[in-house]
Amino acid sequence: MKTARRSHPLVLAMVTLLLVGGATSATPATPPPCSPGTGVTTPDGPVCGLAGERVTSWLGIPFAQPPVGELRWRPPVRVAPRADTFAATEQGDRCPQPGRPSPRISEDCLNLNVRVPRDAGDRPLPVMVQIHGGGFLLFGPADGSLPAASGRVISVEINYRLGIMGFLAAAQFGPHAGNYALQDQQEALRWVRRNIAAFGGDPGNVTIYGASAGGSSVCSQLVSPSARGLFHKGIIQSGVYNSLFGNNTSWQAQDCKSRWPTQGEAHEAAARFAAAVGCGDALDVAVCLRAVPVDKLVAQAGDGLSPDSGTVAPVVDGRTIPVAPAKAIEDGRLHQVPVMTGVARDDVQLDPADTPERYRELVREQYGRHAPEVFARYPLERFPEPSAFLAYRTVVADSNSVCPSLVLARRLAEHVPVFAYQVDNPDSPPASWLDRTKPNGAYHVSENVFLYAAGHDLWNANQNAYSRQLVAQWTGFARTGDPTVTGTPLWTRHTADDPRVMSLLPAGNSVMTGEIPRQHHCDFWDGIAPRPR
Repeated sequence: MKTARRSHPLVLAMVTLLLVGGATSATPATPPPCSPGTGVTTPDGPVCGLAGERVTSWLGIPFAQPPVGELRWRPPVRVAPRADTFAATEQGDRCPQPGRPSPRISEDCLNLNVRVPRDAGDRPLPVMVQIHGGGFLLFGPADGSLPAASGRVISVEINYRLGIMGFLAAAQFGPHAGNYALQDQQEALRWVRRNIAAFGGDPGNVTIYGASAGGSSVCSQLVSPSARGLFHKGIIQSGVYNSLFGNNTSWQAQDCKSRWPTQGEAHEAAARFAAAVGCGDALDVAVCLRAVPVDKLVAQAGDGLSPDSGTVAPVVDGRTIPVAPAKAIEDGRLHQVPVMTGVARDDVQLDPADTPERYRELVREQYGRHAPEVFARYPLERFPEPSAFLAYRTVVADSNSVCPSLVLARRLAEHVPVFAYQVDNPDSPPASWLDRTKPNGAYHVSENVFLYAAGHDLWNANQNAYSRQLVAQWTGFARTGDPTVTGTPLWTRHTADDPRVMSLLPAGNSVMTGEIPRQHHCDFWDGIAPRPR
């Protein structure tokens, strides 16, 4: 099969750049001083932060020792308790990643933010731990001030090792190598369990949530034995996005439905990577790799799609991830916690089709022997201009995201309470990575902008109501395990007897629907989709 042309993930992931708060600014010459009255004594040591109009923030708090030197490509090590007060008044460094400015990037990046509403009251608040997206390669978390203030929850936003620094699985690193990023997420949750009560949070009511790779991370933690007891609810936003048959032109296989590399396959990829950076013939490959400058490692890994990129996303390591999430969930090997899960109607992470010829070429590349059936179900003449763009957008969303998301919800619902949704809002504020001349529809993780950014200059009354609804639903679920709260429509559980999902629309028009499988040809896509293994 011909190899599909691809856009570099840095282009595809501009959605994450927009939705997680943009590029990191340069480091201030002098960190701002702590605000009066923000001192908190935690089991890990005293901290002070910044008082804002609606939230008090503690920024850049270390939750693990810097993963440098001998700690590079090892499980995170708990941060040592401090006696001196840590001034948590500026963002911590983000983790090494391709194509990013250097002032705020370093390997010393295992830090988190805590945001508490100013009117917190006396009762412990629910805790929402945000795991950011970016294909496990890019960026950092969003500012959770809006859900914290409007939903009266505590927002915790974490950084974790990315790309090759978070996932290289060399045999020389010992058994169960790889998945250090997922272990970082768990170490941050252990920090929350120890310390969040000091900020007024309830360590017994922790929700993990994230979009794209953040959603895939939630799937990972749902099935990871070492995450047991570290959280009590999960929200999977667009956690299915890889191509249906693995012909990936954007990210290494990593989503909630994909077949992930085995430990043996990861070892082979690591061996090729080690050779490419000059460590293939070293007497001690692990020592050699730990001595290579981080910029060289990140540059060699690149977008993760070349033969010598190594592993830049999760693998089945036999311990942190004994079985890929798709198989584990189907088999019922997951933590017994309530879950919200969904995607956007037009959720796409592959290159677009600009001409009828390109549409036919891309469909054949992605779907092979099934292409004639795809053309029959998605004929160009049934789409307005630009018909090729719209037809391929619809095909990719249906096959890669919408129908697999319903499968994920159905399998989860066999074991835990599930609330399923589809984002059907086609008029979200346009993302900078999109071609604004094209009808992009309800695009990948477009709901994030409504969860994090209050008052956009392109919003109208319909969209402002939508933002209030989403914040209330997400934080309501974090509070009680049920997204039906005051000011929102009735959202019923997704079950075998009632497989409806919430269609999320602006202007108070959200409604439960059972029409999605028929509208998106899910009988067809489910019938040809690979089984998890």
